[in-house]
Amino acid sequence: MTDRALAPFLALAPALRAAGFPAAPEQVQTFLAAVGLLGPRGFGDVRSAAVAVFGPGPERRAEFDAVLDAVFLGRTLAAPAAAEGEDDRAVFDAGGLDLAPEVGEDAPSGAEATAAERLTARAFAAGEEEGLRAFARAAPAALPQRRSRRWTGGRGPRPDPRRAFRQMLERDGEVTRLPARARRVRQRRVLFLIDVSGSMKAGTAGAMRLAHALVQAGERVEVFTLGTRLTRVTRALRHRDRDRALAFAAGLVADWDGGTRLGEAMGAFLAVPRFAACARGAFAVILSDGLERGGPDALVAAMARLRGLAWGVLWLNPLAADPAYRPEAAAMAAVLPMLDRLGAGDAPRAVAREILSFARGAR
Repeated sequence: MTDRALAPFLALAPALRAAGFPAAPEQVQTFLAAVGLLGPRGFGDVRSAAVAVFGPGPERRAEFDAVLDAVFLGRTLAAPAAAEGEDDRAVFDAGGLDLAPEVGEDAPSGAEATAAERLTARAFAAGEEEGLRAFARAAPAALPQRRSRRWTGGRGPRPDPRRAFRQMLERDGEVTRLPARARRVRQRRVLFLIDVSGSMKAGTAGAMRLAHALVQAGERVEVFTLGTRLTRVTRALRHRDRDRALAFAAGLVADWDGGTRLGEAMGAFLAVPRFAACARGAFAVILSDGLERGGPDALVAAMARLRGLAWGVLWLNPLAADPAYRPEAAAMAAVLPMLDRLGAGDAPRAVAREILSFARGAR
């Protein structure tokens, strides 16, 4: 599917949310899959898939159809009048998660940080192919490991009674060597948190390409984007075709190049049990410049809890590529003691090098 043909499918979710309809990332992916199964042979199939997946109520069906016509057919859509006393700003729902509290007029701790939302779609260009392939090849062996609860035969500290009894049956009751067993080793979960705010605009596309390579190479990798909202993009990045995966991810994230509310976004991540479980015993990688809006309290509280859950925390800051860099933003300076390492995150190659270096050093 060409970029031009794919554009309305990626624009549908933001349009629905702007009109007050829920459009969670899981629904968007299901909608795209349903359209693929239907063909589609015409716009009627697209409409049927959208109605089945997003499920508008009968009283709002006409409004829902108007949004579809505006996105796919280019028809004009009249904006509904805002109800008195309501906030007409669309709120992104990531698995039932509401992350759009109003931000006060505190002085920003980062000069380029902002609380304003900028809801956009993003197209990703190809690049840095060889570096990504090298990272994908090195990651499986380099990423940190942990002992699982399962046991396997081999050299280990404990005897293996089952294998011993099997040998006795095969050898008429004789055991020449007592079999041993050891715990299996598996890769630790990797948690990758990517800042997609405006101050990180130059490196967002490269970070998403690297995240796709990491998801493909790792056993258990979870990827979230942070800005003014929190979005889980793991499912989109599981598609083996990178262009298709990044197109899906671009349609899911609504706050590309927007404001910065890292503390609130990370707090929301930790407030959802199924999300917080992704951090337990994980290798957490945060890619952000730390230019937080307002005071650092929310970010400090979130980082303190993340530090308690995670196995290791690596913060990659584009500004840290300068050897003379010293954290000046209040939020970045406050969380510095909670990090295992602060590394350079100015380019995908630097991010890949820092991840592999930290993981190998820990092993």
